[in-house]
Amino acid sequence: MATVYRETTAPGGPSGVVRCLWEDTGTAPKRIVPDGCVDLVESGGEVFVAGPDTAAWTWETSGPARGVRFAPGRAGDVLGQGADELRDQRVPLRDLWGREGELLAERVLSGAASLMDVVQRRGAGRADREVSALIARLDDGVPRVSAALDSFTTGERQLRRRFTLAVGYGPATYLRVTRFQRAIGLAGTAPDLASLAFSAGYADQAHLSRDCREFSGLKASEFFRARK
Repeated sequence: MATVYRETTAPGGPSGVVRCLWEDTGTAPKRIVPDGCVDLVESGGEVFVAGPDTAAWTWETSGPARGVRFAPGRAGDVLGQGADELRDQRVPLRDLWGREGELLAERVLSGAASLMDVVQRRGAGRADREVSALIARLDDGVPRVSAALDSFTTGERQLRRRFTLAVGYGPATYLRVTRFQRAIGLAGTAPDLASLAFSAGYADQAHLSRDCREFSGLKASEFFRARK
């Protein structure tokens, strides 16, 4: 059966906390690259949290998988854990929440509850407005973090610390990740790597190539060819 990956809008749930729901019916190994998000995943008879990545990793799954993808900066509101403590990790729900997590995982795996039921059960506090504003500025494609940090009332060091706690890594890494994701989204329409680099906001093709090698583990020509 061909791999089918699809994303859908989350029904209900805490406002602004969930970016999307996703489902993947493929069983072949998958190369996962950083996207600035944290996911709650059901796969292979387990429910686990996939923390924010800083490099690619290979996910080998024996069957279909589904997940809840949290909006950048909002996972900790539900999980009760700083995203920086989940960076580059896959943590079973039972290890994160103890007995409660074990019972919730059992309900999800038996079909008695969905991943969104887990999110709604835990609820979420209010978003950090300044962190959310900084995320939005970085998502808009500013060329440098310094430009995004301008005009906040909170001191830069404190804001950077709160950002890292919420997102999982600092603003500079997040900016690079979002730019790389922008390139992935544009890869199907760009005629060549130089055009892709320009459209995604890179200084030049070499800049794109360096980030692609770091975030995907592949040469840009190889990585983006697969997305045509």
